[in-house]
Formats: sequence, C-alpha cells, structure tokens
Amino acid sequence: MTGGALDIALTRDGPRIRPPAPLGIEAMLVGRSPEEAAELLPRLFNLCRATQSLGARRALGLEVRRADKAELARDIMREHLMRLFVLWPRRLGLAPAPLPGPDATLAAVFGASRRLPDPDQLNRWLASGDGVAPLFRAISEAFAPGEAVADLPAPDPQTLCQTVAQENSPWARHRDAPLLAAAEARFGRGPLWRALARLVDLDACARGSLDTGAQSANGITFVPAARGTYALSARIREGRVVAFSRWTPTDHLLAPDGALTRSLAALPAAKAHFAPLAVDILDPCMPVLFREEHHA
Repeated sequence: MTGGALDIALTRDGPRIRPPAPLGIEAMLVGRSPEEAAELLPRLFNLCRATQSLGARRALGLEVRRADKAELARDIMREHLMRLFVLWPRRLGLAPAPLPGPDATLAAVFGASRRLPDPDQLNRWLASGDGVAPLFRAISEAFAPGEAVADLPAPDPQTLCQTVAQENSPWARHRDAPLLAAAEARFGRGPLWRALARLVDLDACARGSLDTGAQSANGITFVPAARGTYALSARIREGRVVAFSRWTPTDHLLAPDGALTRSLAALPAAKAHFAPLAVDILDPCMPVLFREEHHA
C-alpha cells in the first residue's frame, strides 16, 4: 500500500503509470516493541487489516491468535463480495446489491446450484442469470479474448519478497482450478479470467477450505489476502524492531512490466472507457486518476 493516488495516462505509445510516493513503513515501526509494531501496522491501512495484523504478528515473533485467522477469512470474503455485488456492477452500469450473509452467500453468488460452474458449462452459466452470472457476462462482453491480458510467471517464496512482475493474485492459490484453466484457454489472462479467480477464491472461503494461516521460510512470512499474498520480514534486537520490510500484491502489480502495464497495453484504444473496470479488477488498492492522451 502507498499513500496518495495512482496516476495513469493512456497514450498512443502505451500506458504511462506513476505510482504515489511510498509511505515509509519501516521508519514508522523501527524502535518500537514488537507488540506496538503489530498493533500499529494494520491501523496504517484501510484495507487488508486482518492480513496486516496476522502477518505482522507472525513476522515479529508474536503469537498468532485464533481470532486473527477467523478475522482474515472474514476480511477476504468481505472484499470479494464488495467487488461482486457493489464495485464491479457500478462500473458496468448494473445495480449494486446488498452483501449476502454467511448462510446465503453461495446461493447469492451461484444461484440454485450453490457451486462453481463446470468448465464446459461456463457459457451456459453466464447466460443463465443465476447469482452474479449477469456481472460476469457483462465482463465477458466488455473484453474480447486477448484484450487487457497479462501473462506473468507464478510467484514463489523467492520472488514474493522482490518487487518484480509476477502473478501474485488469487489465481496463485488455485493454479489447478479447472474453471480457470478453461477460461485462460478461451479468453487469455484478461479481466474475465481474473474475475473468475476471485470467484474461485470466494467459493473456497465460503466453504471453509481456504487456508488462512501464515507460513514462514528463510526469515520471510507469507500471509494470504484477498488480492494475493503478502510477504513480510522483521528483525528484533533487545526487544525493539530494528528492521521491517513488506511486499504486497500492489508492489508486484505496479512493478516494471507488471500486470497493470501489460493489461492496459493490451487494451485497444477504442476501449479506453473500459480501463477503469480493468484496473478495478486488477485492484491496486488505492485511488486511481485516469487521463487519456491518445491525441498526444
């Protein structure tokens, strides 16, 4: 996460992206006790607070509480539902809807079947009107196959703690999902594929099968979030934080030649009006300012 807004100019030579200045998180945490740092980090951000809290506690050597994992699952579910029922419909001129309660989620999302569509039944589901199918049909109609695509390598423990381009998104938790493989084969890794990855992740979350535990390897902590995976590292000396680093899905999204640049570069100029929707689906988790400069 960074402070300020993400500035995106759509030019005839391709997208020009200017990220906001970073917040300087390490300077805010160094010198504090681990408990103080773990309490402060999630307060600095208005999204992904449960991810920040759980990841910070694990990275700082503190006990991860059962409540932290439960709150993280609720956070991920809430973020996915906000996009499916409020944010993305508004971008497409569809009516937003109230978020369903836990017992009604699967029916509200998928309709009477209460499950993900089979890969060979995707077209039928899109046309069915069941659950959020009208939203996904609108996304499929907005972007033709090959438009706004970004084909990037999968993340791994080595790349997640580097600011390099990679596919650090919900797909990385569901790499073998048949629905996503079928969508990629037909449409490429574009907005529909990314939206469906959110759908698969939401399904796992609603059924209680999503692993919300933090993992550690070589001094790096990895924790899931709605948009992908966060990586955090910390060093403690004499009861005080002396170093703290964090790499987020936004860092990888905005990395040179990352998913944001590639997706916008693959969006035809005639469809520049769909750029805000494409970016919303990518989800940089910050305000975005758009400018069109195709005449320049």
